[in-house]
Amino acid sequence: MRVLLIDDHALVRKGLEALLQSRGVEVVASVGTGQEGIEMAKGLSPDIILLDVKMPSMGGIETLKALRSIDIKTPVLMLTMSRDEADLQAALRDGAQGYLLKDMEPEDLVPALDSAIRGDNVVAKELIGSLTRIVQGKTEESKKPQSATPLSELTPREQQILSHIAEGQSNKVIARALDITDGTVKLHVKSILRKLGVHSRVEAAVIAVEDGLGRKKQAN
Repeated sequence: MRVLLIDDHALVRKGLEALLQSRGVEVVASVGTGQEGIEMAKGLSPDIILLDVKMPSMGGIETLKALRSIDIKTPVLMLTMSRDEADLQAALRDGAQGYLLKDMEPEDLVPALDSAIRGDNVVAKELIGSLTRIVQGKTEESKKPQSATPLSELTPREQQILSHIAEGQSNKVIARALDITDGTVKLHVKSILRKLGVHSRVEAAVIAVEDGLGRKKQAN
């Protein structure tokens, strides 16, 4: 596993480097600004990026947006002290694979990285309540007028798979439920993300639940 660290606090970076290296993880670069991180992400192609949220000049969310705007699809995990629900929502909306807190147990970090690289979404357990409010559409941002839903662009099968994603199911579980192969599910998921204009399953799930797809599934 090759990890890129982006955090403006040198002590935090050094601590993370030591922690990861002690567990056999390669830290390909450790930088203190978002702009440096973007250049390193382009040049080094890490397996995953650990990105702080609160940074001067170019914050973590802005850095995340910039990475996605230049089509860098490397999984990004936000690692922060911020428990702000708005930061969590912005990170997931803008393509983060997960959102972790810096006071997490050290032994939980590498498993979280492994999960994110496999394509799972990882959110600190302390923020599950916030995540629930986000997917249920109870945040202030979700109350703003929304543009026309893009779900109409999905095929019936894609909508069916998206409803399973909104329930938090993995590709393997969806494949078993629909009696299709994992590979077929993966192809459908890629198409769903492309049509919705998002980068992660959590973003797709948020859109689905806000549009009522998940709730419709539960009502059947």
